[in-house]
Amino acid sequence: MKVLVQELHSRGHEITLLRPSDSWYIASESPYYKSININSSAGFDEEKFGAFVTTMVRMRRNGASLWARLSLEYELVEWFYQMFKQSLHLTEHMFEDRELMRSLRDAKYDVVLTDPFLGAGVLLSHRLGLPLVLNVRWTIQGEGHYAIAPSPFSYVPVPGSELTDKMTFSQRVKNILFYAFMCFQIRYVTDPNYIPFVHKHFGKHVHYMELFQAADIWLMRNDFIFEFPRPTMPNIIYMSGFQCKPSKSLSKELEDFVQSSGEHGVIMMSLGTLVEDLPEDLNEDIAAAFAQLPQKVIWRHKGQRPSTLGNNTLMLDWLPQNDLLGHPKTKVFVSHGGTNGLQEAIYHGVPLVGLPLMFDQQENFSKMKARGVAKVLDIATLSKDNFLEALKEVLYEPSYREKMKTMSNLHKDQPIKPLDRAMFWIEFVMRHKGAKHLKTESYKLSAIQYHSIDVMAFLMAVKLLVLTLFITVLRILWQIVFCRTKVKKE
Repeated sequence: MKVLVQELHSRGHEITLLRPSDSWYIASESPYYKSININSSAGFDEEKFGAFVTTMVRMRRNGASLWARLSLEYELVEWFYQMFKQSLHLTEHMFEDRELMRSLRDAKYDVVLTDPFLGAGVLLSHRLGLPLVLNVRWTIQGEGHYAIAPSPFSYVPVPGSELTDKMTFSQRVKNILFYAFMCFQIRYVTDPNYIPFVHKHFGKHVHYMELFQAADIWLMRNDFIFEFPRPTMPNIIYMSGFQCKPSKSLSKELEDFVQSSGEHGVIMMSLGTLVEDLPEDLNEDIAAAFAQLPQKVIWRHKGQRPSTLGNNTLMLDWLPQNDLLGHPKTKVFVSHGGTNGLQEAIYHGVPLVGLPLMFDQQENFSKMKARGVAKVLDIATLSKDNFLEALKEVLYEPSYREKMKTMSNLHKDQPIKPLDRAMFWIEFVMRHKGAKHLKTESYKLSAIQYHSIDVMAFLMAVKLLVLTLFITVLRILWQIVFCRTKVKKE
């Protein structure tokens, strides 16, 4: 979101940002926007979330029992439930603040730009009657496409299934089972929170997803270089890689280290911002594998230095990921599979070794693996030997880099840059007070109407009626003919 806000500001727009007072990832003060602090919790605690991820990794690593894993999964579902609940509490707090709502109405904003993962921005836009643009990959119900676009199970993989668009019969069965599980989560995690809230504030005739589906523009943070081909809608605008940009020069110390790699090049490793440290035995195996390579390694790592760390490895609390990915000496990116990092790797044409941890990371890497640009390992069975083998395969098998270069060329070969495309459609909505001509009315239909079950039932009934009348007429005619024949005989 920060990338979009900065670009809007550079184009002369004034941005007001609403943030919970305890938000740790949104700055209260910025040269790019004016902030309004809502005196309510976001329900998203950095320390608790980071601890949960670390616990999940340790359990997978230590071969925890099935019951322990199910308990942790249940805790994750409960955590999402509470997060949704807290988000609605924040929204309720805004709605009840008459002075705040009056000031927002008096400001006469042109558009609301929000991420629909939690929904507070969506609900606020409808309360204020403002046009709505979504910066979206996920909604409160799951992957964004499922809320608005047709998604046939025969060739559209359900998130989490790790399937491709070419499915066997058994894989299609698996796909539908994953969809059933997704529906189960919606019913017991999302519905109990959002249905009563929307009924209270918008009327009992309104389903909460209608408010999301009514958005004017969906800025989708992926595209069909990353995703498999699937049906879409006119108001879905793809901006995958909008945050990517050419690399900048490295600091002198980092550049000297990179250049010292000679012809062997550099391996970069980063597992995102939420996992600061892995289990000790895992760090030892990773460091030992790196130490056996001729390449130099730059590893984002905040924990204790492994005893097996080689002289070729530089450990940093933070690294300039985009600038390193764009450096010509970078050969491989070891990643956890976050969407932003994968898109930056595609942009710069750097092949991947995947260590997915949780959430959508395994799904993201399954797409990269299907395209032949990544070697993916299971964190639960990772060892020095299989990690070293994976690194060597991606380093020395040319197909990985060649296929990633092909993806990079496809991504860059566009008539307009993804960020410029996003800006055009945000400003389009501002100029025209919405984009009603691009929005389908399908979301207002019931499931029976959407699939024309009522029409098919009506036509079937007409067909049966005509067939019944035809048979009845035949029977009457037969009786008349039979009676006449009988009378003649008598």
